[in-house]
Amino acid sequence: MLFGRIMAAVVLLMGVTFRNGGELDGFTIGHVPVGGQTSDFAYEWEDVRFVSRVWERESEGVSHVDLKIAILRGPRLSALPALRAFLAEYHEHDPEAWHLDEFQNGSYRGYINDSEAFWLTSAGVAVSVRIPSGTLTPDDLRTTALSIRPT
Repeated sequence: MLFGRIMAAVVLLMGVTFRNGGELDGFTIGHVPVGGQTSDFAYEWEDVRFVSRVWERESEGVSHVDLKIAILRGPRLSALPALRAFLAEYHEHDPEAWHLDEFQNGSYRGYINDSEAFWLTSAGVAVSVRIPSGTLTPDDLRTTALSIRPT
């Protein structure tokens, strides 16, 4: 009987691809829903340091970013409202029109919508997950975000 259950589980998982996104600046990315070329970048904006990884693909000679995960570090990211204000400015969102829902990732509080999620892990350290090309779903975004943990 146990063998039958194991075989049924194997059949259900056939064709499903699980990918680990590796480690990024002190965080483990447990799941990414997309393959493709990855590139890592480090940069700074307004005294906040970003370390990011993007998953991209090329189609008809054009590069498309399907997923971007960034670790942000800086003293101005002191609390969740400060992080939200910083990202609104960085992404040029109108803070009043930027629709976000509250989001709980383990013990961390943050915000999420259909294309991005972000949260603080401690004062000055934040995680951002974005799906800029629209090829992934909000469920892909949530699953990826929930898989990210401090190393």
